[in-house]
Amino acid sequence: MNRQDYFSDRANGMKRSVIRELLKLTAKPGIISFAGGLPAPATFPVKYVEAAVDVVIEEEHATALQYGPTEGDARLREDLSIIMRNDGIKTTADHILVTTASQQGLDLVAKIFLNPGDTCITGSPTYLGGLQAFKSYQGVPVGVELDEDGMIPELLEETVHKLEKEGRRPRFIYIIPDFQNPAGVTIPEARRKRILEIARKGEYLIIEDTPYRQLRYSGESQPTFQSMAPDMVLSLYTFSKILLPGFRLGWACGPDWIIDKMIMAKQAVDLCTPPFTQSITHAMLVNGALEKGLESTIELYSKRRKLMLECLDREFAGIGGVTWTKPEGGLFLWLTLPEGMNTEDIFQQAVDEKVAYVPGSAFYPNNDNFRSMRLNFSYASEEQIVEGVKRLGNLVRKNI
Repeated sequence: MNRQDYFSDRANGMKRSVIRELLKLTAKPGIISFAGGLPAPATFPVKYVEAAVDVVIEEEHATALQYGPTEGDARLREDLSIIMRNDGIKTTADHILVTTASQQGLDLVAKIFLNPGDTCITGSPTYLGGLQAFKSYQGVPVGVELDEDGMIPELLEETVHKLEKEGRRPRFIYIIPDFQNPAGVTIPEARRKRILEIARKGEYLIIEDTPYRQLRYSGESQPTFQSMAPDMVLSLYTFSKILLPGFRLGWACGPDWIIDKMIMAKQAVDLCTPPFTQSITHAMLVNGALEKGLESTIELYSKRRKLMLECLDREFAGIGGVTWTKPEGGLFLWLTLPEGMNTEDIFQQAVDEKVAYVPGSAFYPNNDNFRSMRLNFSYASEEQIVEGVKRLGNLVRKNI
C-alpha cells in the first residue's frame, strides 16, 4: 500500500512551512538573513526572566508546575485585559483565551470555522502561517489585493459578492491591519470603517491578527477592528514579537460565544498552555518588563528600519521598476522587482552570494506572484543590513 494511503486527506494536503525550511538553508555560516521574522536577541529581557523564575519557583511552584485551566492563568488574563483596555478595547478577562502563541490561535480559528472546501478571505499577499493553518483544515483562502493602505475595500466587496453568487460564502475575513506581514502596510481608520461596513452588511466575521501593533516607529496609531466592532471581531495577539518568542505565549480576544468554542477546540489539542511560562510572564508584567522592554525594542528596530530604507535608496538607485514599502512599524518591508523578474529563480543565487530573503510567492493563496520578496530588518545587525542590501542590489543588477 502507498504510504500516503495511511494518512487522511487533510494530512496528505499539508505542506512544510516555506519559511521554516528556508531558515534551515540560511542558517549556514556567513549568510546574512533577512528571511525570518526573528526578534533581535538583544531585546530579550533576560534579567526580568531570571527574577520572575526565582519568584515562581520559590512561591508558586505548586500551581505553576501543575496543570492549569484551558482559559489560561486568571492573573495573566486580567493583565491582558488591562493591556487591551489601555489600547481602547473595552473587554474583560472572560473574553480572553491564552494560547500557545498566536499560531495556535490561527489553528483554532481554522478548526472551528472551516469545513473542507469552505472559503475565507485573506489579503494578497498575507501571512504564510495563516494560509498554512487555513489550508491544513482544507479551507480555500481567497486573496484580495492590497495597496499602500492595505486591503482594498472595493475589491473586497467585489470578491465576497462573487463568492456568494458561486455559493461559496466566505466563513470569515482575515486581516493583519497594523504593519502587515509581509507587506508592512497599515490600514488607515477610514478604510477600516469601510471594511467593517462591508463585513457587517454581509454578516462576516473578521479575524484581526495583530502581532506587531505595539511596535510603531512613526505615524499615528489607528483604532483596532476589535475596538470598533467587538461583536463581530476576533483578535489574535502574541508576546513573541514584543516580549519573548521562546515562551510561545499569545492570546485571543473576542465574543464569548467564539472564545467558548475555541476553549473546547484547545482542550483537544493541549489541555492548557503551560502554566509555568504563564506564571513567569505574569510576574514579569507586574515588574514592568513589557513597557520598559518595548521602549528599547522600538528604539532598536526603528534605527534598523531607517537604515534598511536608506540602504535600499542607495543600492537600488537607477534600477527602474523596483519599489518597496516604507512601514511605520513591525518587522518587515516588501520589495518588488521589475517586470519579468522572479524572486524564486534568483533565490539560490542570493544564497550563493550569502544573503537571504523569502520569495513573495509564499505569501499568496495561489502562489502566483513572483516579483516580490519579504525583507526582515529586526534580526540582522546594522553592519549586516548595510552589506546584505548591497549584495541584493548587485544580485538584481546582474539579473536584469
